[in-house]
Amino acid sequence: MAILQADEISKVYASAKALDMVDMEISEGEIFGLLGPNGAGKTSFIRILNQILSPDTGTIQFHGRELMPHDIYTFGYLPEERGLYKKMRVGEQAVYFASLKGMQPSVAKKELLQWFEKFEISHWWNKRVEELSKGMQQKIQFIITVLHKPEILILDEPFSGFDPINAEHIKQEILEMKKSGTTIILSTHNMSSVEELCDSIALFNAGKKILQGSVFDIKQKHKKNQYHITFQGYFDKFLAALSSSYTILWHEQQENQIDVHIELTEEVETNKLLTHFMNIGTIIGFKEILPSMHDIFLESIHNNSNTAY
Repeated sequence: MAILQADEISKVYASAKALDMVDMEISEGEIFGLLGPNGAGKTSFIRILNQILSPDTGTIQFHGRELMPHDIYTFGYLPEERGLYKKMRVGEQAVYFASLKGMQPSVAKKELLQWFEKFEISHWWNKRVEELSKGMQQKIQFIITVLHKPEILILDEPFSGFDPINAEHIKQEILEMKKSGTTIILSTHNMSSVEELCDSIALFNAGKKILQGSVFDIKQKHKKNQYHITFQGYFDKFLAALSSSYTILWHEQQENQIDVHIELTEEVETNKLLTHFMNIGTIIGFKEILPSMHDIFLESIHNNSNTAY
């Protein structure tokens, strides 16, 4: 069921069209990836969802009704830009931001102390923000963003500034929030994060949505009938038996173990392919090669750019 639905959203700045009749559905409880090159329209769309900007045309539906100003209290937004006051003390500032989301200061402080202990940063409570590194500030801002248990959590490049250990920590927190029913919108250029976290994605380019669907379905749609096979045998025998149905893209041989990456040029059943290899050696491993989200991203942007001209 869609928790958010965008219908014909457009936004123009002077003569630049940031969004061009964008339609989108985001299902309740999923992690939804917003992808696209710089300037594609992702940030404008996020700001419209957060009611920072108003669309020139179109509507946003939240739980099947028009998005209202008071709905902002059920949203959490972590922008890519740091939004902390550098001269304020960390704890004081965190309580202040929590109060803006409707939390009582005493409740906010209690829950903040628990989060600080969980993240092993209790000693930061009385430090000034300017004393913290970029990654430390991002960690504080993440806690502030999720403290009020938002129904919709919007994260713009949430792993920026983090070392691998802290990035993994944040990923696990995001997955825990998903388990609890939070709907998460993730805007990122990090395709490995998309692979690990996202259920569905939308790809923007030049203000238009050019691709949307589940990560699984998109990968299936873009796969190219390629397989990686590891077998014990002789590569010469394999070449001699090679039919016109197969093209070798890559191979590596170590003693009598051979790794082959092939593409089927005709419709051939997988069992027939395996039989072909069984006749010339012993199969050790067999795997269908699916395209990475990185490859799909580049291919889709390239094809869309070619179409645009």
